[in-house]
Amino acid sequence: MKKILVIEDEQAVRENLMDLLDAENFTVVAADNGCAGVDLAQEHLPDLIICDVMMPKLDGFGVLTELRKKPSTATIPFVFLSARADKNDWRHGMELGADDYVTKPFTAEELLKAISARFEKKATIERQQAKKMDWLRNSITKSMPHAMRSPLTHILGFSQFIVEEVDTLERQDIKEMAGKISTSAERLHKLIQNFLLYAELELIATDPERIKTLRNSHVKSAAPAIETIVWDWAKRLDRGGDIEIDLQDSTIQIAKIKLEKIVAELIDNAFKYSSPGTPVHVSSTIIDRGNPAKPFYALSVTDKGCGMISSQIAQLEANQEFENKLYEQTGSGLGLIISKRLAQLLGGELTIESIPNLGTTVRVVLPI
Repeated sequence: MKKILVIEDEQAVRENLMDLLDAENFTVVAADNGCAGVDLAQEHLPDLIICDVMMPKLDGFGVLTELRKKPSTATIPFVFLSARADKNDWRHGMELGADDYVTKPFTAEELLKAISARFEKKATIERQQAKKMDWLRNSITKSMPHAMRSPLTHILGFSQFIVEEVDTLERQDIKEMAGKISTSAERLHKLIQNFLLYAELELIATDPERIKTLRNSHVKSAAPAIETIVWDWAKRLDRGGDIEIDLQDSTIQIAKIKLEKIVAELIDNAFKYSSPGTPVHVSSTIIDRGNPAKPFYALSVTDKGCGMISSQIAQLEANQEFENKLYEQTGSGLGLIISKRLAQLLGGELTIESIPNLGTTVRVVLPI
């Protein structure tokens, strides 16, 4: 039985709504003010929330803002009730993440249609997610053993050799093999993390509410955050002398951890395919993409490495099957695919320009 939370300060309206929904075989929970409504939503995690706009203590906009901040309540379908039919109020509610807006006075049929539409939309999303999950499960089952084989072979081979020959090995030999085991384990860990992250992003792509949540985060000052990540990777790989940085600053629409992931993959890719002693240039600028009112932040990483041929770029830019991407791309290939998918879900893009034997530029564009 579906559970609906009603948040309405007018007792007569609240009781009428409860009677109507009870007659339709819904389980009903009710609150007489916004603060109590937020508490009940977190306690009961209803399937849908019906909320008045104008209320004391905390109005409907405030209720929705609070609920969208919390992962447990961020995706619950939310329907506003209001006696005000002002277009600005309607737009404000939708921008906050409301699913529908029913104007008072309304008929029982109008409200029930709105509820039915929300539940049908949610059911459609859940079907899409289930289908996507089956596809991902099948793809990962096929692809993961292939991607894991090389690091696992190193880990098992070297560890078994140490166990069997420990009495005859020099300390330095053991140290070298232990280092290779550690490097392979780190590579395997990254592969698994990337598989899981890609699966998560593909599921987010089927759910408009989760996309909204993803776009809710921001980094207030992008330049110092990017510079920190770049220098960390450069020092880790002993390439500090190769880095050239020219960054503009801005607030950008992305969670800090997701920005760190994208920058790390771009820098790792540049270092992996360029020789020590050759420059890696990291720059950013603000662009408008044809609409000055909606600027974007463009981050570019350029190396002087071996470059990529057109078919390799096409594999990253085309919407091919997941397992095909993994079979064709090794190392950081999946990392670039993840970065591209993240940028797309945030409303941006990732592009690659490369000339074989001369170098590559990877550019990520993100909303400001």
